[in-house]
Amino acid sequence: MAESKKVIITCAITGAIHTPSMSPHLPVTPAEIATAAIAAAQAGAAIVHLHARDPKDGRPDQRPEAFAPFLSTIKAACDAIVNLTTGGSPYMPVHERIKPAIVFKPEVASMNMGSMNFGLFPMLQRFTEFKHDWERPYLENSKDLIFRNTYRDIEYALRELSASGTRYEFECYDTAHLYNLAHFVDLGLVKPPFFVQTVFGILGGIGAHPDDVMHMKRTADRLFGTDYRWSVLGAGRNQMPIAAMAASMGGNLRVGLEDSLWIGKGKLASSNAEQVEKAKELLRGLGLEPATPEEAREILCLKGAANVEF
Repeated sequence: MAESKKVIITCAITGAIHTPSMSPHLPVTPAEIATAAIAAAQAGAAIVHLHARDPKDGRPDQRPEAFAPFLSTIKAACDAIVNLTTGGSPYMPVHERIKPAIVFKPEVASMNMGSMNFGLFPMLQRFTEFKHDWERPYLENSKDLIFRNTYRDIEYALRELSASGTRYEFECYDTAHLYNLAHFVDLGLVKPPFFVQTVFGILGGIGAHPDDVMHMKRTADRLFGTDYRWSVLGAGRNQMPIAAMAASMGGNLRVGLEDSLWIGKGKLASSNAEQVEKAKELLRGLGLEPATPEEAREILCLKGAANVEF
C-alpha cells in the first residue's frame, strides 16, 4: 500500500444521510446526480459512489429504475469507476438494497460489514426547517434505528453479487466490522485485494480521534497484511483532517456530499467537485498524486467498465 504514491479518491455524490433541506447543492434529480458525478471525475475522483433519490422530494430511492437514468450518462461522459451502493438507506432491507447492483453489475459495490446503531438525529441540532414532510421523521426516528447487516444478510449479498465479478468497498464503521470481514475471508467468499473503507464519526460507529484512525489501521494491518487497500471516510467536519492523516500514512480517501456538506467551518461546499479539488490539493501538498480510473482499476483488480450492464 505505502509503496505507491498514487492515491484513489472516491467521491460519494449524494448518499442517503443528508436531506435536501440541508443544502441547496445536494444532488437530487438524475440530471443533478449525473452532472455532479461527471464533474467530480473531471476534478480527479477515480471512483464515484452512487445512490439515487426520488426527484420530487429527495428521499432515498433504491429501485433500479431510479439509477438507470444517470448511469449511462456518467459512463458516456467519463471513465470513472462506478461504485453502486448496497447500503441504500438504513431503513431498507437487504434484498431491496442490493437490487441495483444485481441489475447493473458494477465494477464496485459498497458492502456494510455489520449491524449498528445509526444515529442521524444529532443533525436536528443544526437543521430545524425542512421543505419535505419525510425529512424530520427520517432523522428523529434514527434514535430507534438499527442498521441491519447480519451475517446472513452479508453472505446473501456477497453470493448474489460476486458471480458477476463485482468487487466491494467494504465499509467498516468499527473494529468488529474488520473482524466480520476476516470471517468472510476465512469462508472464501471474498478474494484479495480487499478495498477497506474505514468510516469515522458516525454516531453508533467508532469516533474520529486520531487514535481511532490508528486503531482501525493497526487492526486491518494485523488481519489482512498486504492483502488490503485502505481508504478512509470522515463524516462531517472530520472529512479533511482524517483524509490528511490517512494520506500521510499511505491510505486512500473518500470525500463527497454524502459524507459531509461542508468545505470549511460554517461554509457549505458548492459541489462534490469542490471537495475533490480540496482533497487533490491536500495530496499534492504531501507529494502524492490522485490515481486515474485506470490506475485505480489496476490497484483494486477490477473487471473493467466494459463488463458492466449499463
